[in-house]
Amino acid sequence: MECHPMIVAGFGFRSGVTLAALRDALARAGGPLGVTHLATPDVKAERLAPLARALAVPVIAVPAEAMRQQKTLTRSDRVRTLFGTGSVAEAAALAAAGPGARLRGPRAVSADGTATAAIAEGPA
Repeated sequence: MECHPMIVAGFGFRSGVTLAALRDALARAGGPLGVTHLATPDVKAERLAPLARALAVPVIAVPAEAMRQQKTLTRSDRVRTLFGTGSVAEAAALAAAGPGARLRGPRAVSADGTATAAIAEGPA
């Protein structure tokens, strides 16, 4: 049986985010091809449901504590104060992809600035 890596698109977003903004952030982060899961902080997971349905992938609700333990490429002082991590999108992707996961690159921001996305790959 062949093992495939878990590929997680992590998201951070503002309360008024649109599906179009989430799609834009994901496209800028590398696109949905191969993504097996979406991830975001547990308190926001419900807001990713429309994108998850559109992509036919599940959402992983990441506890704040798991996000705080991740080393992110991006460091935002505002985000660190609010969430205890440098990047919500990067931390959610890494935490959801599991131990040994790595980011494909730093988080990307949607054109309207309301959403960020980062893609992480877990070990196969």
